[in-house]
Amino acid sequence: MKGSAAIWIAWLLAAIYYFYQYVLRSAPAVMMPQLSEAFGLSSAAIASLLGLFYYAYAAFSLVAGVSIDRIGARIVIPGGAFLTGAGALLFGMDNLAIAEVGRFLQGGGGVFALIGAVYIVSRNFPASRAATLIGATQMFGMAGGAAGQFLVGPMISSGMRWNFFWIGMGLAGLAIAAALAVLLPREKVDKSQGDWLKGSLTALRVIFRNPQSILCGLIAGLLFIPTTIFDMVWGVRFLQEAHGFSYAEAVIRSATVPIGWIIGCPLMGLISDRIGRRKPVIIAGACVLLACLAWILYGRANVFPPYLIGLIAGMASGSAMLLYTVIKEANPPEYSGTATGTINLLNFTLTAIMGEVFAVIMRAALQNNPAGLEHYQLTFHPLLYGVVLAVLLTFILKETGSATRASQKTAVTV
Repeated sequence: MKGSAAIWIAWLLAAIYYFYQYVLRSAPAVMMPQLSEAFGLSSAAIASLLGLFYYAYAAFSLVAGVSIDRIGARIVIPGGAFLTGAGALLFGMDNLAIAEVGRFLQGGGGVFALIGAVYIVSRNFPASRAATLIGATQMFGMAGGAAGQFLVGPMISSGMRWNFFWIGMGLAGLAIAAALAVLLPREKVDKSQGDWLKGSLTALRVIFRNPQSILCGLIAGLLFIPTTIFDMVWGVRFLQEAHGFSYAEAVIRSATVPIGWIIGCPLMGLISDRIGRRKPVIIAGACVLLACLAWILYGRANVFPPYLIGLIAGMASGSAMLLYTVIKEANPPEYSGTATGTINLLNFTLTAIMGEVFAVIMRAALQNNPAGLEHYQLTFHPLLYGVVLAVLLTFILKETGSATRASQKTAVTV
């Protein structure tokens, strides 16, 4: 059944689900003023509310990974999509307490999308295509990230009420859950390791005892934060308040980052698979991302052609997705779901914590003053140090690409 039409459909459905949850993740960036007015909160407080997505995403990562390994994708993935859709509906109820629950459910349900897609790839496609397909999955996600800004922004500016958007997306999520439940193929799940709890604990012990797993999570988090926090939460406000762009122009410029991911994620995966190595691609992408971030924070806005820096930054940061391939290759294949859940846990725990840290720094920097470029520079300067640290940690990471595996096999044979 490997490579059959049913498997391709399963992967495509999981990728569409990932597209959907990324729309929900990024859309609030283009409606920050509306959310502030609706809930009576400052921009920094709204950023904290939106950050609940990442806390839930981290908290449910291990649950999703272990559940898929032990139960299978056909039951678990539709359940996650249902939670995501329900969370979107609750967020549109125009009540702060209910919105908090809804945002949490969006993150908790959304995590099943990527873990499910990676699980399907790991179980059903050859290792030589893993990075390319996982990068293509992330391409769907970042297409959703771009749509959440590039398409939703004009809808909001043209008069659509913010809560109508969330109710509509909630209904769409329930439809995706139903499609997944009907169309995902049945699979044979290996339950030979004893009872569910014992097998789950064994998987977690194997993954967390591997230092490479921890390194993958830390590096991925440090490379993801510039897009998940800086661009998708603060990006539009940064361009408006720090550089004086109009709302419409700020939305388009901010959306170029996830558009860059659409190109960069499959491209980085393809390059990595072609050369048979992961680390050089991760390091190169991180260095380009560092240069782009430095220019965005401290360079002049109109030196380069419009949209170019954001597009390149997005393409370069697509190299972060290779860490999802590395952690899978560095651990036993039967624990691929748990490995993906682990990297999500570490990645988005770091993202959630740093999102709160940036919100606190911004509040302290403003002190009831209008936001300007210097406030954003003070708040987000640590992003540069984070990317530098990611590069240094990548040098410690063990290479897992096919070229290294082939050389090791040759050495053993000799």
